Amino acid sequence: MNIEQIYTGCLAQGAYYITSNGEAAIIDPLREVQPYLDRLHRDGVKLKYIFETHFHADFVSGHVDLSRSTGAPIIYGPNASCEFDCTSAKDGQIFELGNVKIKVLHTPGHTMESTTFLLIDENGKDHAIFSGDTLFIGDVGRPDLAQKAANMTMEQLAGTLYKSLREKIMPLADDVIVYPAHGAGSACGKNMSKETVSTIGNQKQFNYALRANMTEQEFIKEVTDGLLPPPAYFGMNVAMNKKGYDSFETVLNNGMRALSATEFEAAAEETGALILDTRSNNEFWKGFIPQSVSIGLNGDFAPWVGALLADVKQPLLLVTDLGKEEETVTRLSRVGFDNILGHLKGGIKTWLNSGKETDTINRITPAQFASAYKPGGSKVVDIRKETEYEAEHINEAYSKPLAYINDWVKDINPDEHFFMHCAGGYRSMIAASILQARGYRNFTEVEGGFNAIAKTDIPKSDFVCQSKVLK
Repeated sequence: MNIEQIYTGCLAQGAYYITSNGEAAIIDPLREVQPYLDRLHRDGVKLKYIFETHFHADFVSGHVDLSRSTGAPIIYGPNASCEFDCTSAKDGQIFELGNVKIKVLHTPGHTMESTTFLLIDENGKDHAIFSGDTLFIGDVGRPDLAQKAANMTMEQLAGTLYKSLREKIMPLADDVIVYPAHGAGSACGKNMSKETVSTIGNQKQFNYALRANMTEQEFIKEVTDGLLPPPAYFGMNVAMNKKGYDSFETVLNNGMRALSATEFEAAAEETGALILDTRSNNEFWKGFIPQSVSIGLNGDFAPWVGALLADVKQPLLLVTDLGKEEETVTRLSRVGFDNILGHLKGGIKTWLNSGKETDTINRITPAQFASAYKPGGSKVVDIRKETEYEAEHINEAYSKPLAYINDWVKDINPDEHFFMHCAGGYRSMIAASILQARGYRNFTEVEGGFNAIAKTDIPKSDFVCQSKVLK
């Protein structure tokens, strides 16, 4: 028996590859399936099952393409209804894989079809659980994503999750390994650890949601407290995972269509496509195609695309670093952004060499900011998360998290100048590009963000003025 966690850091997502005696199972695969096919061929094993812990909201799974390529059945837990061939297994059902067994533990609460798969080894001993979004390391799945589909309140789902954890998970032996679907950085929970593997015993000891003496009402209160609104694209990813989608190869072929500057410009005008520039913020600000949105590939790229662009059907045209076209298309497809019309052949140099119009961002260094900043007279917008702002911020700075830019942008006074920063420059450049694309130019973005500003003598504080925090 062999278990491999295939962890994708930019999505904070774990897929699992299990083999035993010539047979394999894959749990929660990513959208692009060729790496799995290559691995199966290399190992000389047959894919027997594709297990899905639930209908994922934060990414599009590769279950449909993988089943189409291998003939392996797609297995969900109880209550799953698909618009493609799949098996909705019964609670307690056993699936044999080589010399081991995989048992279905129905654990509703995050969603009503959420299921934990228990791996039983060659000796009949409970070895590991693949807990999906039911149990994370240090946290549990948020219970507010399936309210409409389940016709239940967030509190009712949380109560269901409480029972699932205590009836199906906590009775397992302390040495049973826990393999979750996500780690820190995922929006599917609020307090996940950076660790991606643990044990039942460890989680009973350190996971707040598994306290032995915790009442159901205490659990509901703690699990639901402080939940931020889910990203807008989550519902669309759920729909794609339920209904199916275009093959990844089709999406990739479209995205790899190389366009000249003239073709690129014509496509943007004719289709209304959004121009997505995935170069680093240190390159973008110096020169870019007007109206472009900057979301750098070297960061939390896919989650920010999903959170800020929201509509997965939005047509996209790409500007990337040379050689990064395929990676960009792949990472977009993982969160369901399949409507990619092509990319600028040769990257931004092609546009510059064509003599077509470009734009820039007004960016200054931290030293320039320190010289220009006037205590009590300069308006500063801090677009980090509220928790980052609360830890330390510039005195009198306004907290306007990037995740809510579509809410607070309408409150901007176009005649009032402000300075804007994040932690290191990645998020503030995203915000700067969005603001500029919407006609706002009354701001100055600070290079290096708060990490660099903190080294200057600009007054800072951890005092939080509620009137300056966006709610």
